[in-house]
Amino acid sequence: MEKYEIRLSGSGGQGLLLGGIILAEGAIHDGKNAVQTQSYGPEARGGASKSEVIISTEEIDFPKVRNCDILLSLTQKAYDQYSVGLKNDGILIVDNSVKAEKTGNIKLFSVPILDAALNDLGKPMVTNIVALGVLVEITKVITKESLEQAVLERVPKGTEDLNKKALSLGYEIASRINI
Repeated sequence: MEKYEIRLSGSGGQGLLLGGIILAEGAIHDGKNAVQTQSYGPEARGGASKSEVIISTEEIDFPKVRNCDILLSLTQKAYDQYSVGLKNDGILIVDNSVKAEKTGNIKLFSVPILDAALNDLGKPMVTNIVALGVLVEITKVITKESLEQAVLERVPKGTEDLNKKALSLGYEIASRINI
C-alpha cells in the first residue's frame, strides 16, 4: 500500500488551498484515491492557512492528516504553527526564508519558492504552482503529467502558459538540490 499524508501551509492568499485541490486532483488522474481538507485563520489573507491532502492506493478511512509524511511551509508563522505532527522520517520542504529545524530523520529541503515566483516569473500569484512543482519533483507522490493536467483544469483561462512556466520552474529549482 502506498499512502501519503501531506500538509501545505503558508499564509492566506498564497493559493495553497487551491494547491491542495490541484494535488488531490492530480492524484485522482493517476488512478489513486485522494481527499483534501483545509483551514485558515480568521484573517483569511495574511493569517496562517493549511491544506491537507491524503493520497493512497487504498481506500481512505479518515479525511484528516494524523501523521504527516510531507510538510510544505512557505512562511515562518505557518511552519511554527503546523510543523507539529511531521513524522520523524518525514519530508520537510520550506521556503528558504523559513528557519526550520532538522530533527530526527526528517529530510529538510530549503528552497527559494517565493523568490522564484516573484523574481524569475514576476508573478507572486503563481507561488502555489511553483511550490507544487518543487513538491512533486522531490517526492514523486504523483506524476508530472497528472499534476500539469490538474493545474490546467483549475487555473483561470489565459494563464495556462504562465502556470506551465511556474511548474517547470518548481521542477528546475528542486532538481538543483540534492534529493
